[in-house]
Amino acid sequence: MLPEITNHLITSADFRESPNCSARPPGVQVMLMVIHNISLPPGRFGGSHIINFFQNKLEVSADEYFEGIKDLKVSSHLLIDRRGKVTQFVPFNKNAWHAGISHYQGQENCNDFSIGIEMEGTDSIDYTTKQYESLKDVTLSLMKAYPEITLDNIVGHSDIAPDRKTDPGESFDWSRFRSSLVS
Repeated sequence: MLPEITNHLITSADFRESPNCSARPPGVQVMLMVIHNISLPPGRFGGSHIINFFQNKLEVSADEYFEGIKDLKVSSHLLIDRRGKVTQFVPFNKNAWHAGISHYQGQENCNDFSIGIEMEGTDSIDYTTKQYESLKDVTLSLMKAYPEITLDNIVGHSDIAPDRKTDPGESFDWSRFRSSLVS
């Protein structure tokens, strides 16, 4: 059974509100889904560092890497951890601050018209089966709730910011993911 979306929230997700969001411009429709990856510290999985980072509560003393990101104000709509658990930070009717300087099909600032999904991972470590299963279910629910998100409008961060970003990386199996949406 697919997750239900009510009032722009996935009802089965753990909601951890992020202050790093803003209103979408009037009249702008959600039409793009952007897949990212994140691990904090880089290459390490588990724990609450990502959730804390998106809520501006990162314990900077926990790792020397955090000193370099402590002033960043970012978020995503969703995080899918290595076990497939979904956490939501921003309602889908608001901008999450995930894309940065970006463009898609001639439009700038993809945050205005996209939903950002972070996969706990790296460019070079395979994602888990549970992550692909959760991503498939979430994507199908999003496509139903926001019909302008089509297979052609699902991209990686590297597609909308190619000079700056490489995620979700070569470890993300696009063929596996896309085929799961049509089977």
